Amino acid sequence: MVVVIGLIVVNILIFLITKDSLDASVIYGMNSLFLEHKLFFQPLSSMFMHANWTHLFMNMAVLFQFGTILEREIGVFKFLALYMIGGVLTSLLSLVFMLNFGIDSTLVGASGALSVLIGFMALKDKNLRVGLVVAILLISFAPLLLGMPVAWYAHIIGFILGWIVALVI
Repeated sequence: MVVVIGLIVVNILIFLITKDSLDASVIYGMNSLFLEHKLFFQPLSSMFMHANWTHLFMNMAVLFQFGTILEREIGVFKFLALYMIGGVLTSLLSLVFMLNFGIDSTLVGASGALSVLIGFMALKDKNLRVGLVVAILLISFAPLLLGMPVAWYAHIIGFILGWIVALVI
C-alpha cells in the first residue's frame, strides 16, 4: 500500500500547490501545447493535476480502492509501472484522439491511469469483469448526461490499455 499512499499524497500536494492557478492547469495539463511548445512533461504532469476538490477526492478514492488490491496482487514495482506508464500512454493517446476529433481542451486528473488499473483488473478477474465494464461506462458517460465535462475518451482508452497489458502479462 506504500505506492498507493505515496501517489495519493503527491496528488494532494500538487493540487494544493496549483488549485488556484488556471495557468498551471493549462501548462501542466495535457493539451495541444504539448506539440506547439514542446511541453513534453505534460503526459506525466497531467496525471497529478485535478480540476477541483471533488475531482481529486473521487480519483483518490478509486486509486485507494483499486490500487491497494493491485499493489498487493502484482507487487510494488509492477503496480507503479502499470500506473505510471499506463497513465502516460493514456494521456498521449487521448491527445491524439482530441487532435483528430477537434477537441480543444485540457486534460487533468488521474482517471486515465485509474482506468488502466480497472481495465487490467477486468481482464484478470472474470468475476468482476461485468461490474468493472459497467463502472467504466458509468464514470465515462453519466457525468456527460449531467452536463459535467469529462474526458470520457481517456477513460475508455485507459481501460483498453489496461486490458491489453493484462492480456500480454
